[in-house]
Amino acid sequence: MKTAPQGPTRRLPAWHPALWIATWFGSGLLPWLPGTWGSIAALPFAAGLTWLGGPWLLLAAAALLYPVGVWASETYSRAKGRGDPGEVVVDEVVAQWLVLVPACLNPWLYLAGLVLFRFFDIVKVWPASLADRRLGGGVGIMTDDLIAGLYAMAGLYGLAHLTGAETCFPLT
Repeated sequence: MKTAPQGPTRRLPAWHPALWIATWFGSGLLPWLPGTWGSIAALPFAAGLTWLGGPWLLLAAAALLYPVGVWASETYSRAKGRGDPGEVVVDEVVAQWLVLVPACLNPWLYLAGLVLFRFFDIVKVWPASLADRRLGGGVGIMTDDLIAGLYAMAGLYGLAHLTGAETCFPLT
């Protein structure tokens, strides 16, 4: 069962990289719906990475940010004394990037990917719900969103197929 980190609640210093990575440069500190703010903040980075190096660079960036996110979210949550603080949104960033890998800079697919990911992140379809309940620490914070991202990516492929939108990695 997932438990909150032990120890006193404290603030990380403003210069600490875990603070900036975990909250994705402060987007998770915005009022109301921090996960949605984190997902929105992921979009321009995703577009820039895709523009610079295509979908493979975006996928590589998501893969590289995952372990960094595990460290940052673990460090931040331990400092806060809470298992999964709402302001930690690096998990949304990694998952949102994963969802957008097939989107090819198509603004409609970006919007659909955002909506689909937020839906699956909130609903937590199994096994995301299992990961959310059972995994602890930074791995737990990151993994349930990663699973939700895989569901949203599948949904994005389905939507693209239904609408005839071109994807970066066609399934046919």
